[in-house]
Amino acid sequence: MKISDDSLEFLTELLETPSPSGFEIDAQRIWADEMRKYTEDVQCDTYGNTWATFHADKENAPTLMIEAHADEIGFMIRHITPEGFLYVERVGGTDTAIARGRRVRFLGSQGEVMGITGNTAIHLREGGEKQDLEIYIDVGASSDKEVADLGLRVGHVGVYCDGPMLMNENKLVCRALDNRLSGFVLSEIAKRLCKQKKPLAWNVALVNAVQEEVGCIGAGMITHRIQPEAAICIDVTHATDSPGLDKGKFGDIKLGKGPAVIHGTANHPNLVARLEIVADKNKINLQHEAAGRRTGTDTDSIYVSRNGVASALVSLPLRYMHSPVETAALSDVEDTIKLLVELIKSLKPGDSFGHKL
Repeated sequence: MKISDDSLEFLTELLETPSPSGFEIDAQRIWADEMRKYTEDVQCDTYGNTWATFHADKENAPTLMIEAHADEIGFMIRHITPEGFLYVERVGGTDTAIARGRRVRFLGSQGEVMGITGNTAIHLREGGEKQDLEIYIDVGASSDKEVADLGLRVGHVGVYCDGPMLMNENKLVCRALDNRLSGFVLSEIAKRLCKQKKPLAWNVALVNAVQEEVGCIGAGMITHRIQPEAAICIDVTHATDSPGLDKGKFGDIKLGKGPAVIHGTANHPNLVARLEIVADKNKINLQHEAAGRRTGTDTDSIYVSRNGVASALVSLPLRYMHSPVETAALSDVEDTIKLLVELIKSLKPGDSFGHKL
């Protein structure tokens, strides 16, 4: 089963909708509307964590939570000069080294406002020197009053304008593939689960969490609420197949060779082993990555919830992370969907992933 044109249209809409950390609700509403096509049980909490639940055929069944994060990196207005320029701070891991000379969309009180990041011409820089990494944004105003008239103030957020592009038929390029792509994976899992005739042995909660880019905040909230017996976090990882990357230092992860399963302290070996078995049985491409300490993803917040949750991290290979040209292979997206659907189908009522003495 391949990703349909209708599904790609939904992915495009999701990618086009700004969703910086702390301001995810517009994208969450779009995601929730999609999930309501497949289940009536779609909910949202105080800060915008949104989830859809597929119920097992028996009461008191265990719950598998599959989680992605809905937010993206961006900018927040910190200061407006009398001349009408905006100084901004980073929201999440925005790379200011590539921020010069780009278009930005601000979410103002009167709607979106377009701006550009300032870039002093190389002719005007002594010896072509690099610029200071602090950036300012020009919204075409000549005073702070004009900025206010546009509906902008300190605290408003913005993201890059770069929308989706398909490159060489299978490579998707866009800002915010980290991690809107995994929210899309959740919607495709939901679409396939609702077509299954065989009843589920476990409840399945598909979660799109908030505020990962600023500390994996939403994942902790929602795991505490749902109390799953097991959890899979879906995120992106660095593809190391582009020039200049030391595989001895960063691992060997390739675009187009399937999702990566992560090994390390946050990843329960029993659940990881089940993923490996499912991948092997169904001939699904699977890569391996080491994370001996922290994963740097929501998995770190999920597995320590309450008394501990058996957790695993499944990562989509991504080139050029935290840039406006993040690049992923659609074949990896399809392999990830298939892997997780087959994992759900493999679950039995008596399964437990915790250690036993």
